[in-house]
Amino acid sequence: MGSTLLFQSVNRPKCGDDKTKGITMAESTIWWLMAGSAVAVELVTGTFYLLMLAIGLASAALAAHLGASITLQFLSAAVVGGAAIVGWHLLRGRHPQGPGSAANPDLHLDVGETVQVDHWQADGTASVHYRGANWTVFHRPGVMPAPGVHRVAEVVGSRLMVDRV
Repeated sequence: MGSTLLFQSVNRPKCGDDKTKGITMAESTIWWLMAGSAVAVELVTGTFYLLMLAIGLASAALAAHLGASITLQFLSAAVVGGAAIVGWHLLRGRHPQGPGSAANPDLHLDVGETVQVDHWQADGTASVHYRGANWTVFHRPGVMPAPGVHRVAEVVGSRLMVDRV
C-alpha cells in the first residue's frame, strides 16, 4: 500500500500546461555563455583576438552581476574588449618576430630538412612533395636554380626557401 504512493505523480504539469512560460535566463548567464563560446571558437581557430573579446564579454557579465543596466553592460563589453584588442595589437607591434625567426630551427622544424627538386619553373619556383604534401619552394635571390637535393633554409609563409646541398 505505501509503495503505491511513491509512483503517483506529484504536482507534475499535464500535457498542455505551460509552467515554463515567463522563465527567463539571467543577463549575466548570457554574457558568460557568450564569453565561453568566444573562448571555444578561439581554441578551434587559433585567433588570439577572440580571447580579448572574451575578456570584454566577461566584463559585461561582471557588470550584470553588479546590477548594471543593459546599456552599461554593452558599453563595458565594448570598451574592455576593444581596449584589450588594441593593447594586444600594440604589444605585438613592439615585439615582432625578427627577420631571423623564419630561419630559426627552434621555431620551424622544417629548417635544415632536405627536399628533392626535380624541375624548376621559369618564375624561380618549384613544387616538391614534402611531409605528405606539395610545397612551393624558391631559391635565394641571385642563385641559379638547379635540380637536385636542397636544404630548407627558411620558411616564408607557406613556402620554403632552399639552398642547394
